Amino acid sequence: MPIVVTRSEVAADRAGRIDRVVQELTGRSRADVRGLFDHDCVRLNGEVCIESGMRVKVGDVVVVRHDPRTRYREKPRERENAAFRLVFEDEQLLVVDKAAAVLTVPTDHGEANTLLDAVGRYLNRRGHRGQAAVVHRLDRGTSGLLVFGKNPRIGRELQAQFRVRKAEREYAALVAGSLERNEGTFASRLGTTKSLRRYSVRPDQNRQGKGRQGQNRQGRGRQGEEGESAVTHFRVERKLREATYVRVRLETGRRNQIRVHFAEAGHPVLGDERYHAGLARHPAWTANRLALHAAVLGFEHPRSHERLRFESPLPPEFERFIAQMRWHSPKGG
Repeated sequence: MPIVVTRSEVAADRAGRIDRVVQELTGRSRADVRGLFDHDCVRLNGEVCIESGMRVKVGDVVVVRHDPRTRYREKPRERENAAFRLVFEDEQLLVVDKAAAVLTVPTDHGEANTLLDAVGRYLNRRGHRGQAAVVHRLDRGTSGLLVFGKNPRIGRELQAQFRVRKAEREYAALVAGSLERNEGTFASRLGTTKSLRRYSVRPDQNRQGKGRQGQNRQGRGRQGEEGESAVTHFRVERKLREATYVRVRLETGRRNQIRVHFAEAGHPVLGDERYHAGLARHPAWTANRLALHAAVLGFEHPRSHERLRFESPLPPEFERFIAQMRWHSPKGG
């Protein structure tokens, strides 16, 4: 049987992931479809597409060239695929889902194999010149969604959205103990010690009376130290045995902000070895990571001005812990 070439212009009901479009065009299994991408059988708007998770929009043209008699096997995943999962990519930016054990960028120690390194290798293999632009970061031990610009200008424009609090960021967290309120806000000003630990210098006077979980317990600070304003909103999703599953929305994005606020309230993030490490231990949390996951990321595209919003599912270790420790809902039901 000769090579078959199938062409389709994406209609409104097919917009989304390109692998689903290819599956409809070919009738192949999901594994075979991934193999088609690995063997350069798919083109998007005239260019070879090797990422099955690429998003397509109305009007995009997808072409598949393949032999129906041939099984196109997936190729072994390369090393950077252990560092991240590609969620979205276009000519200006890309969104990735970071693995928990990976540093976002090197520290002063110059670590190799960071997320930035992995994203750079991914782009270089596709002919992209220059380093990806870092927009924001996640702590090592935290998994979830990050956006990178493909050039410095796009990176700066995205950073501006984060500075003026236009970006949407929501985290899933498992914290120690049972919170008194089902929702609330932590608001303080964060300082930094010489060892780079963060702490609340004092409550943020501009945020008093906003349904706080309670005063942050760290009130120390050098004479006259102001610190950076840090505001963290939370809601309880499920109360568990000796722990709580919460969703956390950032109004500001300071380093270690979520970890510090919950630890100072007496409810550190499970697995945290830096802030209230003793309280952060739970016999059922055996994962070698923080129980913190960047689950939602939203921002305005710098060029199209379209509002983009991405969600990442709970990691398997979160799901297992919640299933094992389930006790009752926030309302006690």
